[in-house]
Amino acid sequence: MNLEIPKKFRGLSHQAHQVAQQYFRPLSRKYDKAEHAYPRELDLLAALLDGMNAGSPEAVGAGSASKRGAGAEEVVRNGGNLSALLGVMELCWGDVGLLLAMPRQGLGNAAIAAVANEEQLVRLRGTWAAMAITEPGCGSDSAAIRTTAVKDGDHYVLNGEKIFVTSGERADAVVVWASLDRSLGRAAIKSFVVEKGTPGMTVTRLEKKLGTKASDTASISFNDCRVPAANLLGNAEIDVQKGFAGVMETFDNTRPLVAGMAVGVAKAALDRTRELLSKAGCRFDYRKPLLAVSHAEATLYRLEAEWEAARLLTLKAAWMADNRLPNSKEASIAKAKAGRVANEITLKCVELAGALGYGEDELLEKWARDSKILDIFEGTQQIQLLIVARRLLGKSSSELK
Repeated sequence: MNLEIPKKFRGLSHQAHQVAQQYFRPLSRKYDKAEHAYPRELDLLAALLDGMNAGSPEAVGAGSASKRGAGAEEVVRNGGNLSALLGVMELCWGDVGLLLAMPRQGLGNAAIAAVANEEQLVRLRGTWAAMAITEPGCGSDSAAIRTTAVKDGDHYVLNGEKIFVTSGERADAVVVWASLDRSLGRAAIKSFVVEKGTPGMTVTRLEKKLGTKASDTASISFNDCRVPAANLLGNAEIDVQKGFAGVMETFDNTRPLVAGMAVGVAKAALDRTRELLSKAGCRFDYRKPLLAVSHAEATLYRLEAEWEAARLLTLKAAWMADNRLPNSKEASIAKAKAGRVANEITLKCVELAGALGYGEDELLEKWARDSKILDIFEGTQQIQLLIVARRLLGKSSSELK
């Protein structure tokens, strides 16, 4: 694996950085203070991220786990997963909440790309899709989903409640995880595209959050909500042998992206803290041993090393997805490392900057608040470590809980 940014993506990465610097940063504080207000300015930028994923069969989510592994053609490539990751890192250097609020970039879109059949991919192209997984009685254990989908002619009837749905109010549609037969457990869980305005689907609450306030987070109820059978993503048959794997393929592609968000906001905090410490007299001479520099400098060096480790693990997980290699373990490693590191870096940078870092004259305190969710959603730190342990030990979810 070549650790340099591929030449074909350097222009894209630079463009994303310019958007983050000149567009996201000036809007950061405005929408941090105006929670639940939709950033209309983002409509002009939506085409930017559309371009990151368009025109490539390797777009984010396209390489499912069932198509990878032994027997796959050994062609080293840098595709849509790495491209999107590099863009996400730069845009989150600007603002995580604004990226999450970008139209047509939701987790639901990654699910559609990973699971949908050819007809659905064409029909749903251009749809902004949120993802509804978590329920009041089902957090990290997605297999415990209680929302049901019952076949009724040419429709499925959905009943249940979903919480913490990112862009749940604003998106054009919501990809809802529901069970066709709860007695069959994980194997019966399927995902359905429910269009906004469908009778029986109601947004019941918008959450007030610690950070990423530019992004709406909704609770949604489904009461006898009739969804066309054609909106069940992928295969409607229940495959007990494959079980939950088909649904979980989405996360192998999106967890590196969330890790990339963490890498991006951590880099923002490091860059600004370095500037502030330089003004305060720190010289940052990497040739000197740690014992010969100030505590502030030594601390920043350690944080930079942790950041670089998280960045490289994240690049590897996305690169593996592009090359159709099983990356469930690596995706969880990257998510666990980057989420924890981003929390530590942003909080420590507030500390290093002192009163200046704690106040609203700087964005450091906002980045510290924004970073926390990146260690929680898309699978908590604890769940990622559990997944890694299962992969390393060869244990199933029932054997290692």
